[in-house]
Amino acid sequence: MAYDDRNFLDGLQWLWGTGFLSPGGPQAVAEILQTTDIRGQSVLDFGCGIGGIDQLLVTVYGAAKVTGVDVVPSLVDKARVDAETLGLSDRIEYQLIEPGTLTFPDQSFDVVFSKDTLIHLPDKLAICQELFRLLKCGGVFVGSDWLGGDTTATSPRVREWLDFSKLDFHFCTASELHEHLRCARFESVVLRDRNKWYRRGVREEIDRVSGANYADFAERFGEDQAATRLKSSTLKKAVVDAGELRPTSFRAVKPPQI
Repeated sequence: MAYDDRNFLDGLQWLWGTGFLSPGGPQAVAEILQTTDIRGQSVLDFGCGIGGIDQLLVTVYGAAKVTGVDVVPSLVDKARVDAETLGLSDRIEYQLIEPGTLTFPDQSFDVVFSKDTLIHLPDKLAICQELFRLLKCGGVFVGSDWLGGDTTATSPRVREWLDFSKLDFHFCTASELHEHLRCARFESVVLRDRNKWYRRGVREEIDRVSGANYADFAERFGEDQAATRLKSSTLKKAVVDAGELRPTSFRAVKPPQI
């Protein structure tokens, strides 16, 4: 994905809301946090993107401090500027990181939040172990990610969508993610499959870039992006409907004593 292309980013936000680079918007954040109170807590946003979620974490959900990290310089730069513009830079900070590295000390955060980031990482267990290290005892790891079904790895539908959209995704199943979290020593692991929700969502996504809306999208972001987005979303719908793409929310807890 061309996350360093401003026009591409603007197109994603037109689809999914200002500050969001993946589906769900504020409602997805509410779903992830439905059983987690982050008021007064220190939060690490792992894979912060352009920071729309971080703004919600402090202004709506009451986090005391949010630290967002990402590997794309242009995303971190925009997130930082937006936080400053909104007068939130005293409560939100950003760090550019190298892939695979987190240099924070042990037990730095009360909560780790991550939305649709694990899909980019091939070694899920390693990152679960690293995020476990960064959490204080009793801390919570909450988020969502794109998981696969039992046939995702071998599906021609999935391969066609990924190849067309130039996506370097690394899928795992719900049972595999559950096992990674348990092996990383998390407890009280809960996963909530949201494939049914996204079957509706991907249809709405297609509606946003088809029919009468196609010309509007093309005028704003260019004919190439409009055509690419429509085909990508159409291919993705087939994958979702087949159960081979399963957006899933999760919650896991670091034991109070270890």
